[in-house]
Amino acid sequence: MVSRDCVVVGSWREGDGTLPFPPMTEADTKPGLPVIDVTEYGGTRGGVRQSMDRRLFMHLVVFDELRSDGGDAVDVGRAFGEAIGKEGLASVFYADAVSPRGYGLLTWNEDPGKLVGAVRRLFAAPFSARVALRSGWAMIGRTYATGHEPDLEYTLLRRPVEQVLNHAHPWHIWYPLRRTPAFSSLESHEQSQVLREHAQIGMAYGASELAHDVRLACYGLDAADNEFIIGLCGKDLHPLSHLVQAMRRTRQTREYIAQMGPFFVGRVLERP
Repeated sequence: MVSRDCVVVGSWREGDGTLPFPPMTEADTKPGLPVIDVTEYGGTRGGVRQSMDRRLFMHLVVFDELRSDGGDAVDVGRAFGEAIGKEGLASVFYADAVSPRGYGLLTWNEDPGKLVGAVRRLFAAPFSARVALRSGWAMIGRTYATGHEPDLEYTLLRRPVEQVLNHAHPWHIWYPLRRTPAFSSLESHEQSQVLREHAQIGMAYGASELAHDVRLACYGLDAADNEFIIGLCGKDLHPLSHLVQAMRRTRQTREYIAQMGPFFVGRVLERP
């Protein structure tokens, strides 16, 4: 039974049986109780601030081939590629550049339930018995807005997909990170300055067609309590590494990053 004192965030339709009452409005809440808003907001467009309660979830699974039967590594890669195609799964399939028997699978969907179901079916197939999931390397995150995006829908739903599906960019690096609590204590203006320095470096690499990024939030989704997942995509591997190196000199990385990694370095094998 749902208590009348619960704050329910979500949709409600009269008579659908989902809830015995509509979600509380601001007027219904007790004095001092915050109003919850899970909407994403972008910049103003046509005199109206953009808003959207939609986002993309992206999931990376890393696994290694088992060679106890002396099988060929190519067979495992081909089997996964064929199964991904049959499943109709929006995805990128990687060869791990660091581990010669390693692979990575990146998938995405607005509905995280569909995402989880499709990946589980894939790893329930008979050929998946020849691989072992790599512990501590899985990543799942959601797209998010900063409040200034000129095209909110593009930022949240289309830009990340365009980046990972760009056939001119066969090299991808994925890694999680967590900031220190001290960053949250900074005044908003100082936070903006710290982030701007970091962002300008990233935009310079993008403008030079050296590296493009995908940024995901993973608060409460990551086993190691990371807060963000970063994806870097490019034509060559060296500029991606060079960008990570350049970012180490920023104030954000020097003073306000508690941990980063592990780093998955993938060479694209299959994508639509």
